[in-house]
Amino acid sequence: MRYSQSEKMEVIKLVEESTLSVRRTLRELEINRSTFYAWYRRYAAKSKEVLESYTKYGKRASGGNCS
Repeated sequence: MRYSQSEKMEVIKLVEESTLSVRRTLRELEINRSTFYAWYRRYAAKSKEVLESYTKYGKRASGGNCS
C-alpha cells in the first residue's frame, strides 16, 4: 500500500505522541519499522533544512545566504 504525504506525517505524529513503544505503535498501525524510519529520516532531514533556512532573528535567509 502506498501512503500519501499527509498519511505519512500523521503516522509520524501518532508515533511521536504515543505512550506505547515505537515498535508496538507501528505493529498496531501495521506499518513496517524500516518503512517508518525511512519516512522519519526524510522528515527529520527536511525539518533541519527548514530550521537552517532561518536566521537567528527568525527571518528566512534569502538567496541561500545566512547572515
